[in-house]
Amino acid sequence: MLFNLNDLVRPNIAQLTPYSSARDEYSGEAKVFLDANENSLGSPLPKWYNRYPDPHQVAVKNKLAVVKGITAEHIFLGNGSDECIDLLYRSFCIPSKDNVIICPPTYGMYEVSAHINDIELKKIPLLPSFQLNLVEIEQAIDSNTKLIWICSPNNPTGNSINRIDIETILNNFKGIVIIDEAYINFSKQKSFVQELTEYPNLVVLQTFSKAWGLAGLRLGMAFASTAIIEVLNRVKPPYNINQSTQELALKALEEVGQVNDMIRLLVDMRDALADVFNLMPTVQEVYPSDANFLLVKIKDARKVYEFLLTKGIVLRDRSNVQLCNDCLRITVGSEHDNTILVEAMQDWYQLNS
Repeated sequence: MLFNLNDLVRPNIAQLTPYSSARDEYSGEAKVFLDANENSLGSPLPKWYNRYPDPHQVAVKNKLAVVKGITAEHIFLGNGSDECIDLLYRSFCIPSKDNVIICPPTYGMYEVSAHINDIELKKIPLLPSFQLNLVEIEQAIDSNTKLIWICSPNNPTGNSINRIDIETILNNFKGIVIIDEAYINFSKQKSFVQELTEYPNLVVLQTFSKAWGLAGLRLGMAFASTAIIEVLNRVKPPYNINQSTQELALKALEEVGQVNDMIRLLVDMRDALADVFNLMPTVQEVYPSDANFLLVKIKDARKVYEFLLTKGIVLRDRSNVQLCNDCLRITVGSEHDNTILVEAMQDWYQLNS
């Protein structure tokens, strides 16, 4: 395979002159900032929130690079992974011309963002085993196929995608392969982040929302070759990550040990919850999970979902999603949350037995 990024970048993006602030044009420590028309008297809040944040998030990337074992030049930070997804479409896919491949059931924003950007979507469903259908993916690829989206561990099924299958696509596809690893911290599978130098067409997405417990910050990560990162930096808004998010992310990155403790606890509770569900008469199958949730096939799933809503318990109804008939996706909660859920499901069984 001969991968050439220049063949993939949209012509208007290749010619784009990105927005540049005066703070892109100096190096070192400035003493007086009079360039951005900020309120120089301060703000009602502390810590100089009257100033625009670092547009390159240098401090966060440098600390994150240490955690991930790569260099900061391979890191892009987005306003949630959803911004990374949107920027990949806008950078590489020409509206009404190019197409991408997704493998449902999978994360819904790949499809939503494709429609927003007027990009043709080719859906190649997973096999009944929730693995990739390599034969149909190969047949679907044409000269205008720019991106292939792979979610691993997958949402909503929870399983990891066979690594050899992913490598097969990486080795044979001339476009960009995006592996969304939002749930990788809960899996025993190895991340693809360490494979960036081996695959120039690889983009890995991760997030601070799941294992790091920082969904409210809206901070997503994309890892890729320096050439792909340069394209994303060219297209992004200048100050896409706000000051508070950068400061709090830096603090969180000091607490890797605490995060790892939470991950271990959530995995233990996930496995314990699966054991409890497997004993319930109404549960038909609990699918293996490498994430912080379980996909559970249950009799009368929609009715169970609606019953739980009356108890103030909100799950994700996936019963009408391809390959997920009569399935509910259940996030692993706190021990208290899990107990309330199990008791409510037992109440349902008693009322309907």
